[in-house]
Amino acid sequence: MNHVCSRRKFLAASGIALLATVTGAEEKRRDAASTLQGDAAPPGSEPIIDIHQHTNYSFRTDEQLLAHQKAMGVTQTILLPAGSLYGLDANCTGNEAVWNFALDHPGEYFYFANEVPNLPGARAELEKYLKSGALGVGEQKFHVDCDSPSLELMAEIAQEFKVPILMHFQHNAYNLHIERMHKTLEKFPKVKFIGHAQTWWSNIDKNCDQATMYPTGKVTPGGITDVLLTEYPNMYGDLSAGSGLNALNRDPEFMRGFLERHQDKLLYGSDCNDVIGRAPDCQGARTIATVRELAPTNAIERKLLYENAKKMFRL
Repeated sequence: MNHVCSRRKFLAASGIALLATVTGAEEKRRDAASTLQGDAAPPGSEPIIDIHQHTNYSFRTDEQLLAHQKAMGVTQTILLPAGSLYGLDANCTGNEAVWNFALDHPGEYFYFANEVPNLPGARAELEKYLKSGALGVGEQKFHVDCDSPSLELMAEIAQEFKVPILMHFQHNAYNLHIERMHKTLEKFPKVKFIGHAQTWWSNIDKNCDQATMYPTGKVTPGGITDVLLTEYPNMYGDLSAGSGLNALNRDPEFMRGFLERHQDKLLYGSDCNDVIGRAPDCQGARTIATVRELAPTNAIERKLLYENAKKMFRL
């Protein structure tokens, strides 16, 4: 790391240049619009890695998950387990379930390891599945501070196994005080952290009020998320869920520049619990279509939907 911004510099950082590159062929836009209307791209036409899915998501069956991913055109999927005490607010299943699912679908499905970070047996649980082939830690979706000893334990384990951590940021709920996340990034520069969820994506805006989960309207450059991605080589972003799709759509001009600036640090995830896999009802399919529409070039689109994840997880 060439430099580390101080807390003062971090909180004051603003005015990141808006690179609103409005390029891309009209044919590309028509294809994206068609997908948004319900015509998904032919599965297998271009590889897509989905870094954010769950088993038993809102009681979706394994067979429905398989059909959903195929309908979206996803070629490889990473399953994120719940911790032993909670189901990620969606009845998702835990480490053993995702491990078994991946074993049944080798080469197509992979998995993370997860545990509530402040449980006494958290380290042993994570190590068990990381040793068996888990690609990362998460989804960390627990009521701890971003610079807490609990999260630092997760980072220590991730550093030992050379895997990333995926974090759900949600104001007053999970991974609290995103404005202090830079402290953990500085303490663990070798660990890759992947940001996700409402508070992560609302903070693309410098004027984020933290309480609004799905803000709308024009983005004021210089938000915490943009600063973290810019200042810290070990901070990445997960485009998944309604929060990611909302961020993509709220200010397309800003987002084209954002995607260009951070083209090597953003990864596609769906975090989609439906059973359809096609737009307009499927949020994951809509996110794929929106990335295709907004990515300034085809090369950037490929990074976001495939190459960045392939590189990070060595798939």
